[in-house]
Amino acid sequence: MTSTPRPAPTTARAPSGDRAARKRQAIVKAARAAFVRDGFDIGMDAIAAAAGVSKVTVYNHYGSKEALFIAVIGDAMEEALGDVVAGTAQRLANSDDLAAALRWTGRAWVDSMARPDMLALRHLVVSEVRRFPDLGSAWGEHGPGRARPALAAAFQRLIDAGRLTMPDIDVAIIQFSSLVLYPHLIHSAYGARLDNHTTERLIDSGVDMFLAYYNYRPSHHDGRRSPTGGSSGTAG
Repeated sequence: MTSTPRPAPTTARAPSGDRAARKRQAIVKAARAAFVRDGFDIGMDAIAAAAGVSKVTVYNHYGSKEALFIAVIGDAMEEALGDVVAGTAQRLANSDDLAAALRWTGRAWVDSMARPDMLALRHLVVSEVRRFPDLGSAWGEHGPGRARPALAAAFQRLIDAGRLTMPDIDVAIIQFSSLVLYPHLIHSAYGARLDNHTTERLIDSGVDMFLAYYNYRPSHHDGRRSPTGGSSGTAG
């Protein structure tokens, strides 16, 4: 019995126009569900059938399964984090209360990235990244790291104002993620899920630890208590 040959990856430009965009959307939606449900070894013919297109059409748009998976990562991250990244940037730029802005950011990241579907997608990336290193690069490019410019700008502004002592902003951003988001990623690897009460405690205490370590000095507009225990507000 002979097997049906796989269409050769196309080197031509992907189809364009509204109809092509609708097909790409259908393909990515079907692929995302299939990858999460059945893993990376799911056949492209099954993805094509779920999307209501031919396998040739899938390859015309994406060229390879790896390229399709990268498109799935980008689509999932935009859905999960698009508003979060914008909200983080707005709050950090416009708020004089860094503690409140970081708490909002921590909760938004957890709400978006600790969803079961996003955790399942992340686990799949981790399991395949040795075979396909570009999957890890795509996850990093489209993930919470997108909030780095807003965090870095806010930290630098407070450093310049003498309200934050932070010798390495890049390290600080990694530490902040480690305090508020990574516990969920670690527990999920073992099939566990942190409850809402634990999540709130992790975020609140994590932000407090982070700001205390970097010697954050609240402004008089910030209702947070100062690291020395005195009120940050003006005397009455």
